[in-house]
Amino acid sequence: MASIDLIRLCLDSIRQITDDIVDSILYLDAGCLEAFQFIGAFPLFLELGARAICSLENMSSLDITAHWNSNFIPVKKMVVITSHLLSDAHRYILRCLSTHQTILHCTIFTSISEIAHSAYARSPLGPDAFHEYESLLVQDYEEILIKSKRSEKHSHLNNETEQVTRGDLYTLSSNGNGSSQMDSRVDDDLNVESVSGQRDLYDDSKSTEVNNSTRLQVSVHHYPMLLCPVSARVFVFPSEGAVAEACLSNNNESSLSPGLPSICTGVASDGEDVPPGTTLTAHFLYNLAAKMDLKMEIFSLGDTSKVIGKMLQDMSSLYDVGRRNRRSAGLLLVDRTLDLLTPCCHGDSFLDRMLSSLPRRDRAMSYSAMKSSNSLNKNLPANVHHPTLDIRIPFSMIPSNKGSNTIGTKLEGNIKAFMSGWNSANVDSEAVADLSDNADKLQNKKFDNESYSLSGCFLSNHTGENYLEALLDRRTKDGVLLVKKWLMEALQREKVPLKGLTGSTTLSELHAMVKELVPDQNSLVKNRVIIQLALAAEMALSEPHSSRWDAFVSAERILNVNSLDNSQNLSNQIRDLVNTSSVMRSHEEHNTEPQAGLLSFQDALLLSIVGYILAGENFPTSGSGSPFSWEEEHLLKEAIVDVIFQKPKMTKLQFLHGLAKDLEANARKEEPSKNEDDFDDNWGSWDDEENDQPNEKAYGDMQLKLELRDRVDQLFKLFHKLSGLKWRSPSLIEGPLTSPSSYGNDPCARKGLIYKLLATVMAKYDIPGLEYHSSAVGRFFKSGFGRFGIGQAKPYIGDHSLLLIFVVGGINCLEIREAMEAISESSRTEMELIIGGTTLLIPDDMYDLLLGSSSYI
Repeated sequence: MASIDLIRLCLDSIRQITDDIVDSILYLDAGCLEAFQFIGAFPLFLELGARAICSLENMSSLDITAHWNSNFIPVKKMVVITSHLLSDAHRYILRCLSTHQTILHCTIFTSISEIAHSAYARSPLGPDAFHEYESLLVQDYEEILIKSKRSEKHSHLNNETEQVTRGDLYTLSSNGNGSSQMDSRVDDDLNVESVSGQRDLYDDSKSTEVNNSTRLQVSVHHYPMLLCPVSARVFVFPSEGAVAEACLSNNNESSLSPGLPSICTGVASDGEDVPPGTTLTAHFLYNLAAKMDLKMEIFSLGDTSKVIGKMLQDMSSLYDVGRRNRRSAGLLLVDRTLDLLTPCCHGDSFLDRMLSSLPRRDRAMSYSAMKSSNSLNKNLPANVHHPTLDIRIPFSMIPSNKGSNTIGTKLEGNIKAFMSGWNSANVDSEAVADLSDNADKLQNKKFDNESYSLSGCFLSNHTGENYLEALLDRRTKDGVLLVKKWLMEALQREKVPLKGLTGSTTLSELHAMVKELVPDQNSLVKNRVIIQLALAAEMALSEPHSSRWDAFVSAERILNVNSLDNSQNLSNQIRDLVNTSSVMRSHEEHNTEPQAGLLSFQDALLLSIVGYILAGENFPTSGSGSPFSWEEEHLLKEAIVDVIFQKPKMTKLQFLHGLAKDLEANARKEEPSKNEDDFDDNWGSWDDEENDQPNEKAYGDMQLKLELRDRVDQLFKLFHKLSGLKWRSPSLIEGPLTSPSSYGNDPCARKGLIYKLLATVMAKYDIPGLEYHSSAVGRFFKSGFGRFGIGQAKPYIGDHSLLLIFVVGGINCLEIREAMEAISESSRTEMELIIGGTTLLIPDDMYDLLLGSSSYI
């Protein structure tokens, strides 16, 4: 049987909607743009006949003029593909229709199924959601047209009155009744129908009705294959899509972040307390399995995963009756909170290192922010703002000092012209004759800022080459060597002599190879993906990114060693990291890059999270208490309070919201005066009344410090939750998953939970806490024929030749590499593995989820 290829399935899904795409203007929201970029879908859309591909959130009236072929007939078809609820995308769709009033057919594809729309609490649509929205959109669109028509008529009448009084267009003649009449030539000049191209849609006697023959036709469909396939067998949700943004846990004592499942306690929530992200994830996975033609045997590990598994079980019972020809596969759902240590640590993964070093595209206008601003939605769960997966690699890194044939002299003009074309709306129509001068002025200003230089996303599979799949299981050294190999092959194809290359791979060598590979525009375009990967590797291995990553690795190694000793050494090491971070200058304050090799205060807090999780694994405590003694934790609290109190500008933290300005004002008052005569100048002004001022200031400082200590206490409550994760979950207390986390002779060579799960499954050991969600047929055997001794044995997840592991809350590249290692180390070489997650995580993302803008603290 053919193996699963997610990229091919996504492209096939696009081909299935060819009839709708042909001769249409295509609008994609930010989540769709991110997903389609991974599979290289934009050339396919144009190949299938799309006239233009535009952004839904950033639409323009000029979009309709961007014809990609020679057909200049006005566009009458519009296709919208959205990764959000129809109610959230409604305002953008309506804006597109009201701007392009020649559209007669509008087709909308949404990644949220009709059943999910009705099950989602935030959606106002019912069980017949698609048909309801079709009628609502037509109704709102016609109301806009009617209001626009009335406004135009009113404006026309005002202009007519003004022209009559001015007497420049009309000749007035008096008739017998003393009334005025317009000259016959005026009737020719004033064609009322020319005021609006939609005049024929209306009848003067019935201005509130639209002609049925030209009425807008709307159709809504479900588009399930909207995901980001990092490779043919690894996928995540689009960061700006509704599924990834939806809350996975409600704000209560068992929650850590809206972007993470709740802490596993062995009691799964149900009923109205189910978070919206849980519902959307279950429906998405069900439709994904149906699209891949798979019959899932569902297993879950963790409270949130159990809820999702039960939802999948119920949906399979209702909608999959009679569908027995599908390929059988095992689905293992795992809560991210069962292993927070792995994504928090800086493991030896080449892709993780690049993702942590490269800038990313800014998020588009947030649908969730728009919804939260509505007063009717104040009590809805918080949404998560994951960083986009659109990694930007500035082409300004390409050297431009080789001569007149380099990119600096030949391609700079082409890049300016290209970028000017997309900013043509900023050029005044009266300055068309001087367009080149305007372009130069505009682009010279932009090129002064490196962020505006031509960039591109290297997380793309549009070339057909599996570059990302080859890099997923690579360590840093092996990944750099692989990139060097691809560069050498590209140089050989371009017939560029390989000279001056050494056996070792250095940054200067990669830099020189890229320099030889971009002599002209053709070579740059042809080898763009390889050049991007080389530039990404160069940036990741350069300063200060390389030193910062190495400093993290060293600190985490020391914490791991100390956790095997005693709690006092571990707490002292965490306190030393906090104190050392105070030496770090704030690059936001001084507008400079961070010092190489030094970790900031935020970095020290992330390492504190790692330290507390390690302490909880090695020094168990009862309840939600601290793994450290009172004295050890008190010293650590005081160290954090002192750093924040002394340098508040470099400690901008989410849990200091509302207190940051007071801390900064207090720090400015504490700064010593530079004028040595200040003391003498104020000597004679002391009296009893002014002597009270220092006491008032000290009292204010005391109040501020008490408030700060309360905030820090809240921070340590989160640390206590993290330290007790292992002992709250039955799955991690006993069984093969409790085996030592280090493998081999190196005590710091930790393996994550995904590796342990796969190794256990391959060895066919039982996993405590793993719940099986039986299908409808299984329950029938259990309740019916089972009474006569014809029972059905519980299936084992390792018996399937196809296994899909989905981590609720996100995965990182290190786990993907370890999962591939677990398969290769076993004898099950025929096992086909698909890995998915809510998002792609790096350690900085975990900081944001636990302590940043996407946290509950």
